[in-house]
Amino acid sequence: MISSTQKKHIIAVMKALPSRSRYLKTELLKDELKLKQDGAVEIYYSPHNEYINSSAKIVLLGITPGWQQVEIAFRAAVQCLQEQKSYGEACREAKFAAGMAGPMRANLMQMLQEIGIHDYLGITSIQHLFEPGCTLLHTTSLIRFPVFVAKQNYNGHRPSLTRNPFLFGEVLESFLPEIGRLNRPLIIPLGKSVEEMLRLLIDRQLIPGQTVLWGFPHPSGANGHRLQQFYANKAAMERVVDSLMQP
Repeated sequence: MISSTQKKHIIAVMKALPSRSRYLKTELLKDELKLKQDGAVEIYYSPHNEYINSSAKIVLLGITPGWQQVEIAFRAAVQCLQEQKSYGEACREAKFAAGMAGPMRANLMQMLQEIGIHDYLGITSIQHLFEPGCTLLHTTSLIRFPVFVAKQNYNGHRPSLTRNPFLFGEVLESFLPEIGRLNRPLIIPLGKSVEEMLRLLIDRQLIPGQTVLWGFPHPSGANGHRLQQFYANKAAMERVVDSLMQP
């Protein structure tokens, strides 16, 4: 969470940014937008996870936003602010633009469609989830704001998400209040690192009563075992989805 003082400062910084078709890391990963730091681990601001869709029935949960999401989110938010729209509207537009953005969105939609998520939600196509105005989906991360290690995307391992006190504290501060604002949606953790943290939080009864779709792979094209993991766990995931549709 950011304080009201931080928010005012960040809005001023964003309004001062030039409109770009593409931002460089040096323009966004700078001290004016840095929220916290622990050694080489730095947490920067990004507008898209400031918007929370409290009516969502599905939550796609990653570790932390990556650079591609951050850059897209800033493009959308800066444009909104330059059009004299509110900070809240800018964050909402950034969410729709950046949520699971990039090539992995196509991979994600294919897998969600195959296990019948569209049937559970009563929609004809998974693509509807990513259309502006859809209230069924909430995309977020265990750590709401982007984490970078030496200015590179944090992968959940170096340092360990569950064993590093700084990062674990960020999960507690960021994710627990956010999931508490939602009405027990189906949580789909994207990848094994997210699953490991979720199991730890559930074991400690910090997020009781949640339905989780275990075994869903990270949709990144860089995950070479994505399809192997998906088809190995597909039947179990389908059973979870089917159970949610039972009266």
